[in-house]
Amino acid sequence: MPARNTARADARTIRAVARDAVGVATLRPGQEEAIRAVLDRDALAVLASGTGKTAVYETAAALLGGATLVISPTLSLQRDQVAALTAHGHPAAALNSAGGAARQRRTLADFTAGRTAFLLLAPEQLEKDDVLAELTGADVTLVVVDEAHCVSEWGHDFRPAYLQIGAAVDRLGRPRTLALTATASPRVRRDITDRLGLRDPAVVVREADRPNIWLGAELFAAAAARDAALVEAAVAERGAAIVYAPTRRRCEVLAHALYAAGRPALVYHAGLRAAERAATQDAFLGGAADLVVATNAFGMGVDRPDVRAVFHAGPATSVDEYYQEVGRAGRDGEPARATLFFRSEDFALGRYLRSGGGVSADDLRTVVRVLLSGQPLSRSALIRETGLSRQRVSAAVGALAAGGAVRSGRAGLALVAGSGADPRRLVETALAERDRRREFETTRVDMVRAYAETADCRRRVVLELLGEEHARPCGRCDNCDAGTSTETGDRPYPVGAGVTHTEWGGGIVSHYEGARIVVLFAERGYRTLDLELVTERGLLRAATGAGA
Repeated sequence: MPARNTARADARTIRAVARDAVGVATLRPGQEEAIRAVLDRDALAVLASGTGKTAVYETAAALLGGATLVISPTLSLQRDQVAALTAHGHPAAALNSAGGAARQRRTLADFTAGRTAFLLLAPEQLEKDDVLAELTGADVTLVVVDEAHCVSEWGHDFRPAYLQIGAAVDRLGRPRTLALTATASPRVRRDITDRLGLRDPAVVVREADRPNIWLGAELFAAAAARDAALVEAAVAERGAAIVYAPTRRRCEVLAHALYAAGRPALVYHAGLRAAERAATQDAFLGGAADLVVATNAFGMGVDRPDVRAVFHAGPATSVDEYYQEVGRAGRDGEPARATLFFRSEDFALGRYLRSGGGVSADDLRTVVRVLLSGQPLSRSALIRETGLSRQRVSAAVGALAAGGAVRSGRAGLALVAGSGADPRRLVETALAERDRRREFETTRVDMVRAYAETADCRRRVVLELLGEEHARPCGRCDNCDAGTSTETGDRPYPVGAGVTHTEWGGGIVSHYEGARIVVLFAERGYRTLDLELVTERGLLRAATGAGA
């Protein structure tokens, strides 16, 4: 069903609305293109950190009219977005657990009555039948999925509610949908559009390069030497900095070491009370503190322009995640640094984290058995009938929906007609998809390792993994400084080109590593192939429309 509201606007009108409704004097590269795209149809916009993604949906909302629902991942980010919207004169509120049930009811009532123009909430709120039923009474013309990479990064295990956003949008009558993120490789873009169910989406991708950020990586044999070097770098950094660590324990250890070295640091991770996390973020954003040691829970919504350095005490679990975190440096356009400190053994943790998760076979069987009754069930009823937690039901429903076995309508969740004939097949199909996903995720860790260990231009490697071809060395990384970066030679296939492997099927050329080519295959994840062998045996051929 087409969107209920459409709006056409020329460049002059878009710029005028951006100025009047948002206070933006000049739209940045990509902003106007993204606004124009979502006025016409569903859209995904991948715009570099600091581009001003909030201004995109504010302007689009003003042009579309009606109410706007913003799906935002964290309470702190929701709070900051509400403050920014309110400052621009737009009535906005957040629907979350803060304030109790009475406040939530008032917030919903204000939104459905049109007294609030923007409602911000986490995807888990859309899994509540009473919330979704109330929202169907609102004149929602635009749904915004902010930090949309979370759909791909978190939806398959950590926060499966992200996989149910598309079904919720269906319940709302299919208003226009805009997904926004700062970084997304081609595979992640596809994951976002597929999982959200975007209809014939426009995909707007601007260059991800942040040339003012110097990139570096340092390899160590021992953990103590790695951490000592990071502490030394953080102490030497005169400006504001963020240190990312993979675990809560490492955050505490590094903060203690920094304190002992004369540079006290705040700590931020999910194990702290919400009030402590909020106080830490406020202190850092307000300039009262200049150093934070954090897990990846810290970052979304952290828009301090003068961060001069981002240090990683070990690798992230994907290049997308790493570059998102790197992008929190140098948002003022001034020189900044991003350095990864790692051991070869550190990648084992990332592979472990990426290889786990996903739905269980028992949960799938339980949900299928209950849905075999044939009657659509609300999510609350399904939770009650299965005896599973909300998160486990969400994961199972998401896995079944991904395989086309479950649909969500106004009456509730039900098996797609005809799919209930063989419940064993439904479960096996969902488990096979889960296992393919796990294999793909472990190869993403391998690509972070390729970035960390390369002797070639580091910026070229990371940007090509994000889908951009960069032939010349950047001159702004440690390898360029050391003179080990090289000019690219002949490349038989362009980065981003579709290819077909004789055994592994369709894929997309990801990047080159000297005399090797890295291809992202739909079924096998990232695979590194010797170019000479590829040529001799004819292993790859150009393919129109093939891809991962």
